[in-house]
Amino acid sequence: PLPSTFRKLAGCTLFITGASRGIGKAIALKAAKDGANIVIAAKTAEPHRTLPGTIYTAAAEIEAAGGKALPCIVNVREEEQIINAVEKAVKTFGGIDILVNNASAISLTGTLETETKKVNLMMEVNVRGTYLTSKTCLPYLKKSRNPHILNLSPPLNLNPMWFKNHCAYTISKYGMSMCVLGMAEEFKGEVAVNALWPKTAIHTAAMDMLGGSGVEKQCRKTDILADAAYCILTKPKSFTGNFIIDEDLLREEGVKDFDVYAIAPEKNNVILVGASQTFKEEKKLSGSQPEGPKVNTESTSAKPVAETFRVIQGAMSEEYVKTTQGVFQFELSGNEGGTWYIDLKTKGGSAGFGKPPVTADVFMSMSSDDFVKMFTGKLKPTLAFMSGKLRIKGNMALALKLEKMLTRFNSKL
Repeated sequence: PLPSTFRKLAGCTLFITGASRGIGKAIALKAAKDGANIVIAAKTAEPHRTLPGTIYTAAAEIEAAGGKALPCIVNVREEEQIINAVEKAVKTFGGIDILVNNASAISLTGTLETETKKVNLMMEVNVRGTYLTSKTCLPYLKKSRNPHILNLSPPLNLNPMWFKNHCAYTISKYGMSMCVLGMAEEFKGEVAVNALWPKTAIHTAAMDMLGGSGVEKQCRKTDILADAAYCILTKPKSFTGNFIIDEDLLREEGVKDFDVYAIAPEKNNVILVGASQTFKEEKKLSGSQPEGPKVNTESTSAKPVAETFRVIQGAMSEEYVKTTQGVFQFELSGNEGGTWYIDLKTKGGSAGFGKPPVTADVFMSMSSDDFVKMFTGKLKPTLAFMSGKLRIKGNMALALKLEKMLTRFNSKL
């Protein structure tokens, strides 16, 4: 996608955390094509039960692409492992020119649903891991001709919509962004420090685990972040303190065709940034309780929510009830707004307008339009949640079961 240029990163040494797969590996492979040295600082040494790749398979790919690879077993929660890997990198390649803080832990859960061990994991990997890896690399980065630190973290937007659904995760990722804010100023003129974040959902193994099968159709490839990272890391060190969105930067660099980055070009990618309009609409709608649908002679095409629930009711079976054992309550805004439910716990199951016959296990709030998209397969629940279109309270494990349930219903809708 990017115009071919001379090999700007030839001979440079990149220390990349979490580079055994996904975004970290994509950035590594892009640099490897220039003939760069890549330190793969990641945990996976033995093949994982569900996740693809190890530090050694990534090393083989990097070497095949034209780079030199140094696989190092690094859990960024362990300071000693970071120090050992940095020392090994300096001994092997003579220094470090670029640090990419990519390793991250994620749990998209509300405050009451997030276990303490998950909070600790996210804070230790995302904030503390980024801080310690940066601290350990900085003495060597300062000796480089054009040193860079790049954190995979979002712009610091204090709009509550980015906190309300997954407060702990957002705090941890913003901690990475605050490292950019502070270190860019602290090391101005010596080391460039920037943040990079995708405009849309990116297809990785982590996204597969969060979103289930078919989620990739609403995502872009990791290549877009690799290309954006390459643009940043080849700029002079005076380019610092920036919070960059991949698509915005690539447009500035002259890229016009973004379909090349889409897994399924005909599908709409889920936007993760720039959702201020969504927030305004939500605030506007939350002030009044919309009326429920009135029973009248309007055609079902004008009442897509009612029609969706009618089809769901018709598709109910004891098998669904037995395998799900949960009650979902939906608070919808906009046309046909109000309270709706799906009861997959009571014998026979039921669905329709109003409160469920028994207490709900999961409460979901969203617009009527997005609800219909979700139940007709045009919007994945996980991506709706991540982009702020869907709010969830209650039993998160049951909420995840909804994804599987929807794939069954979609064929009938």
